[in-house]
Parts: sequence; structure tokens; C-alpha cells
Amino acid sequence: MSTPIKLIVGLGNPGTDYERTRHNAGFWLADEVARDLSCSFTLEKSFAGSVAKARVHGEQIFLAKPQTYMNRSGQCVGALARFYKLKPEAILVLHDELDLLPGQVKVKLGGGHAGHNGLKDIAAALGDLGFWRMRIGIGHPRTLNLQQQVVDFVLHPPRREDQTMIDGAITRCRAVMPLLLAGDFVKATEQLHRDNPA
Repeated sequence: MSTPIKLIVGLGNPGTDYERTRHNAGFWLADEVARDLSCSFTLEKSFAGSVAKARVHGEQIFLAKPQTYMNRSGQCVGALARFYKLKPEAILVLHDELDLLPGQVKVKLGGGHAGHNGLKDIAAALGDLGFWRMRIGIGHPRTLNLQQQVVDFVLHPPRREDQTMIDGAITRCRAVMPLLLAGDFVKATEQLHRDNPA
């Protein structure tokens, strides 16, 4: 068993203009996990984000949605990690992933940021890349035969069929969250990856 997750961070951009855009897939999943844990987000300015608190197996768990823009996500994560003395391996970041097709999801510990500005800023704030990531596939404009530039693509809502696949992936992520919160990453990863659409 690994270190149980103490902080779940959903990445996205704040405000109604961005609410349904692909870049906010991390926010979508964080909202669902908060519902599953019967807790709600409250804006906490000292953490530059919306924070929810829940108890799981008698332990305090935190959920966060940074309310800076994506490229400053580390401000919120760094503040929470310092205040609650959380190690990087106790942090799970939920984020959109261009390199996975809609409907696919992967969990991994550490690794690079692959140009994702949210991950880049969190790594800089923590001084460490060794946090967990839950990568929610949104597809890439080229693999989806779209002519959009990547920047434009991530800031637009998914097509209906892609949204359906992303919603399915989010449901599967929610199903393994209890395993992640218990530190059983092997079982959670096997279950998630096994059920990925081809």
C-alpha cells in the first residue's frame, strides 16, 4: 500500500466562460468527488482556491479547485501542502490530457508535465514532480481530425460524442476514488486502465 491521498486537486479555469471547456475536466471530476464525499467547496482566499473538507476512514481529506488561472495552479496547491504539511505523494491532481482519447484515463505517479501549464506550476510550487496525476483524456485536435490550434481546442467545449466519452471516464474515476484514498494504487490503476476504451 502506498501513502493514502490527503489532497485531491481538480485543475481548470475559474468563471462561467470556461465552465464547460475541455481544460476544465479536472474541475468536473473534483465536483463529482465532492458530491460522492458529501462535502462542498468554499472559497478560501488564503489558499487562492475553493476548498472542501471530508472525513474518510476517520482521516481528514481535502479537495481543492484553484481559483487562479490554470498557469498559476501551484499557488493554491503549494499553500495547502505547506499549511497541512502534505508530501507530494499524498496529492492527487485531476487534469485534462491531450495525449489520451476522450473516454480514456490513466493514473501515474510523477513524470513530466508534457507542456500542461497547471502541472508545470504545481511542480514548481512543490519543488517536486512526485505527485499523483489522474489524466482525463480529452483527445488532441489532430487525433480528432480537427483543424483547431491546441490553445483554442482546450478552451472550447467538447463535441457531444466526446463529452459522452469524457463523462464515462469521470464515472470510472469516481468508482476507484475509495481505493486511492485508502492508498491502494495498484488495484485502482489496474481497474481504471483495464476499462479504458481502445
